[in-house]
Amino acid sequence: MDLIIRQATVAGAEQPADIGIRGERIARIGPAITETSPHEIDAAGRLVTPSLVETHVHLDAVLTAGSPRHNLTGSLFEGIEIWGERVKTLTREDVIRRADQAIRWMLACGVTHIRTHVDVCDPALVALRALLEVREAWRGVVEIQIVAFPQQGIYSFPDGEALMVQALDLGADLVGGIPHYEWTREYGERAVKTALRLAAERGLRADLHCDETDDDQSRFLEVVAAETIRLGLQGRVTAGHATAMHSYNNAYAHRLIRWMRQAGVHIVTNPLDNSVLQGRFDAYPIRRGFTRVKELLAAGINVCIGHDSIMDPWYPLGVGDPLQACFVMAHYGQMSGYEEVRALLEMVTTRAAACFGLDEYGLAEGRQADLVVWDAPTPEDAVRRIAPRVAVISRGRVVARTTPARSEVILRGTPEAVTFQP
Repeated sequence: MDLIIRQATVAGAEQPADIGIRGERIARIGPAITETSPHEIDAAGRLVTPSLVETHVHLDAVLTAGSPRHNLTGSLFEGIEIWGERVKTLTREDVIRRADQAIRWMLACGVTHIRTHVDVCDPALVALRALLEVREAWRGVVEIQIVAFPQQGIYSFPDGEALMVQALDLGADLVGGIPHYEWTREYGERAVKTALRLAAERGLRADLHCDETDDDQSRFLEVVAAETIRLGLQGRVTAGHATAMHSYNNAYAHRLIRWMRQAGVHIVTNPLDNSVLQGRFDAYPIRRGFTRVKELLAAGINVCIGHDSIMDPWYPLGVGDPLQACFVMAHYGQMSGYEEVRALLEMVTTRAAACFGLDEYGLAEGRQADLVVWDAPTPEDAVRRIAPRVAVISRGRVVARTTPARSEVILRGTPEAVTFQP
């Protein structure tokens, strides 16, 4: 074995197990692997899971908070306006430097797969070209998917459709869209149809920002579902945010969820951003701006959690840790039941992997060895404490380590360790 993780707690197993890795693959999982290895990790009962999958982030915009100015209202639309100003100053070096920094943060948090949206409403496509370089530079450690994302709209920005096609020709992996930000309902419907047509023609996946608004009349997700079915793209289309669903009447929401299930549309909810961006125009009570996660899960629809922003015009906080988003979702979405807390971790691992389209992912023999050793004994404890990632393994190699802090209280002059365990 090239690497052995000893005494790991694996979800669903009654006893700790050893995990043996040979090359880039998990070779064996068992109660006691007799072989030795020059590289061993003593998990000592800690939880081991597949690595984290980030399904929704904007690497072109990370670490730009306050440049060229701060978002004073904290609203989505002021954020888009500020980004429209910042785009004009982008350079290749600027984008690469910030993206590399953010990826390092994310890798330290256990993320080995990233789907990033990149703004293609730029005639020079500066950010896209830079992130294509970033994608190649990180290949073999972090797998990056790039979504050609028309931040200002396909039909509300000059030559938007031509820029989308050019971005795909240059090597973007997925087709994006933002129909609710187009100038008219007609433009929005046309944008959805164009995006999914391009995906079907090119054999690509699609990932659209969809109905990220509090307006209960923003109903482009039904167009996404209908076009997905018509074009035979079931399982290959993702809708991000979908916050307007929170405000739909129940009869319409129930009908829509049935169509989404038939279409096999993946949903990515982004609790960090949308908990602060939505409801900005409400008097009390202020609506929670997130999609109907529990109802979607109950209907058998795949739901994932995305980080979305890392210190940018829309969200000035964050360190790139998907567990922060899970922790917020536990409160924001009232997902504090026993099975619900466990589901949160699935939404950044196995469920996210399904959205990403990963075939070799998972904690099983023969799968690619992308793993995280948590400083926690259970999934619930990992979420509760946003537990440090003791080791991050990508393709069989340790690529990140964290030494958890030691806390003590001093009583009557005697130090006593605090583990935050009951």
